[in-house]
Amino acid sequence: MSNLPETGFWKQKDNPVEKLLWGRAKIEHASAFLFFEKGSSVQNIFHHFKYRGKKEIGYLLGRMYASKLKDSFFSEIDLIIPVPLHKKKLRKRGYNQSLIISQGLSEILEKPVNNTTLSRKKFTSTQTKKSRYDRWLNVKDIFSVENESLLENKHILLVDDIITTGATTESLIHTLTEIPGIKISVVALAVA
Repeated sequence: MSNLPETGFWKQKDNPVEKLLWGRAKIEHASAFLFFEKGSSVQNIFHHFKYRGKKEIGYLLGRMYASKLKDSFFSEIDLIIPVPLHKKKLRKRGYNQSLIISQGLSEILEKPVNNTTLSRKKFTSTQTKKSRYDRWLNVKDIFSVENESLLENKHILLVDDIITTGATTESLIHTLTEIPGIKISVVALAVA
């Protein structure tokens, strides 16, 4: 744990994750906990978390990350919302990794998790080997919001596992920005 490559972005305004979304989506703050590189220990950890059923890894990392976020810009959020999975992918994997991370964050930040208001209305293929443009096309208009009034005038924290190009996050933010008074911040466990 002491050798994890932390970004420190939660302490920085205009950090690389925020810059990734500049001009693409309106956000308050954005950050990632760890640097993700191919062949790294972080990749190995994520592989076990996402594909080998080791949910406790995401929960533990979520708690660790929350202890960093607690004394930062992110302490002003009202609600935590994980990036939703399509029902088909959820059945195959057995759990939503972003929800597991959110539960770890929630316990330390003492903010509620809402995983019912947002849904993924279209099944999309994996983003892993797609170009930036293909990723954007793959996730364009795939999310929907149920009961928007639950999010009105709230500062929500969107939670993802890994941010690569920001295409999924951007699509989700565009779905949410029509809600009156909403503010959106974004965190991920890792940035590639």
